[in-house]
Amino acid sequence: MPLIKSIRDKTPQLGKNNYIAENATLIGDLTSGDDCSFWFNSVVRADVNSIKLGHKVNVQDGAIIHCTYKKFATEIGNNVSIGHKAIVHGCTIKDNVLIGMGAIVMDGCVVSEHVIIAAGAILTQGTITEPGYIYAGIPAKKIKPVGKNLLEGEIERVANNYVKYAGWYNSSE
Repeated sequence: MPLIKSIRDKTPQLGKNNYIAENATLIGDLTSGDDCSFWFNSVVRADVNSIKLGHKVNVQDGAIIHCTYKKFATEIGNNVSIGHKAIVHGCTIKDNVLIGMGAIVMDGCVVSEHVIIAAGAILTQGTITEPGYIYAGIPAKKIKPVGKNLLEGEIERVANNYVKYAGWYNSSE
């Protein structure tokens, strides 16, 4: 059974057709859109500030989304994939973004539309990305444009696949 916990009079508000794995943790001032998924061992902890997710956001296994008390809320747009064991903290992620496995996005960052943050990359505090690029490394730097093949073949494909995978799990419950 997932842990869905109220804190400071705030309870997670979830959209339609969300999938929540049995050991996912959702806390506090969290709002999600439709067709979102929260996978095994993921934690979305909106205890010290708000976290807002758009539609078709997948929070993959072991990923953590948090915020910073009285400073940085977290806002995530539509069609966003948060890869396995990624950390997203007190930042803004626009539409059509892929955050790679093990990547870290720190306080005050803005990840623009059509961006891929490569696996293992670290976006240091306050970084603002340019739309349509891949960022990689520590600290993350812009390395090349996201072409149509990566936009459709990665960003859109992964987001759509996670809606499909969630359907497999929702239909077996």
